[in-house]
Amino acid sequence: MNHEEHLSPFGRRLLDRRHFVHHTAGALGGLGLADLLAADDPAQFSGKAPVRPDIDPDRPYAPRGAHFATKAKQVLVIYCPGAVSHVDTFDHKPTLTQFHGKKPDFIPAVTFEGPPGSIAKPFWDFKPRGQTGKMTSDLLPELGALSDDLCFVHSLHTQTSAHPQGENFFNTGFTMEGFPSFGAWVTYALGSECDELPAFVAINDPRGLARSGKNNFGSGFLPAAFQGTDFNAKNPPANLHRPAGYSAADDRRTVGLLQRLNASHLERYPGDADLAARIASYELAGQMQTSVPEIMDLAGEPASIHREYGTDSGSELKREYAKNCILARRLVEKGVRVVQLFNGSDPSGGNGITNWDSHSNIKDTHAMQAEIMDGPTAALIRDMKRRGLLEHTLVFLQGNGTGRDHNPDAFTCFLAGAGVKKGFSYGSSDAFGFKAAENPVEVYDFNATILHLMGLDHERLSFYHNGLERRLTNVHGHVIEDLLA
Repeated sequence: MNHEEHLSPFGRRLLDRRHFVHHTAGALGGLGLADLLAADDPAQFSGKAPVRPDIDPDRPYAPRGAHFATKAKQVLVIYCPGAVSHVDTFDHKPTLTQFHGKKPDFIPAVTFEGPPGSIAKPFWDFKPRGQTGKMTSDLLPELGALSDDLCFVHSLHTQTSAHPQGENFFNTGFTMEGFPSFGAWVTYALGSECDELPAFVAINDPRGLARSGKNNFGSGFLPAAFQGTDFNAKNPPANLHRPAGYSAADDRRTVGLLQRLNASHLERYPGDADLAARIASYELAGQMQTSVPEIMDLAGEPASIHREYGTDSGSELKREYAKNCILARRLVEKGVRVVQLFNGSDPSGGNGITNWDSHSNIKDTHAMQAEIMDGPTAALIRDMKRRGLLEHTLVFLQGNGTGRDHNPDAFTCFLAGAGVKKGFSYGSSDAFGFKAAENPVEVYDFNATILHLMGLDHERLSFYHNGLERRLTNVHGHVIEDLLA
């Protein structure tokens, strides 16, 4: 009987000595590689092992040491949804004036909303500001006057030109939802210096949430304890007041009973991080019943502070945003680790009415947003400097500028405070502000630098999730050493 008749073509090839040796050698090599990979730690592939924060489940917000010593202990993020036009604020482009009203062949053939129109010069005049002579526009004169204290990055670029994906990418490092925000990563690593307020507070715009909503300050797959708590000067956290007819003694007895029950329950499930986080969250809520009304009592601020921030002048939106700026400073003073201050919302697209997204009528819509943002934000930075808070607090504004149409290839942000150079500009866009030209900076690089300024190595700050060591910077990012003081 001929056995070869019952074999597949592949089986018959194995009877050939040359093919048998070839396949055997390949199989043995694969087994050897598998053994080597099994012996190696996947976390070591970048050359650096993860640094796991030592988190006490009973005290998830307790302060923890950074990876290395640094000046910055807290961070204030000023985020402008909708995108500030960089060529009308901080990125001076005289060439736009030279080609005003023209449509040269070398401009992009298609932008976000289709074929571009003619080139438009800046809608506001630029002037040199401060001792450095930094050219900034009259749209934001008060922030421009602080240019000697600011560190500009003019060559940022990103991967997407859409609002929700852009917000996700800037705040979480990914265009998709479900990833931890910057503030969650920092509080997961460092905890907080304040035990009576949340470690991470998101102060939303008086008009509402940004396009990506709570994903901008969510915890993603990190423990839920590290998500941002959102409230603002107009809308305090809900359900903090004791119900009518419920005395302080009743409250104390109830809290005591809950503490005993929670402790007993936790003993039955040791190491349950979700349970511990839930208990810690409720205990923090109890402390906030007294700490939040105090922190939100802006009436105790001197009249001079209210005048400086502008809580008694301008439009109602400007006055409410000014109160949010005072609240941000008070939270930093109390030791809150991360404060994220939003200027602009996006409940239904915005288009320059609720945020900085100005496809048309930029002269009116950007002017309206600037009236709200410029004075109070500048007052906040001046006030923090005067009180010495900038010595240990990093401030950065994510302007996310995109020109007049969505353009992910060039925009400007600035930093101030602990650890960064003053009166310094890094990188540049091309002559028209279309693309990052000199020293291009990815958002990964920007976030890696912010983490570095907080004493965290972005390659070692990771969380094992679904078989991967996840990072804010994914597998990218380099610290921009030239920005460091």
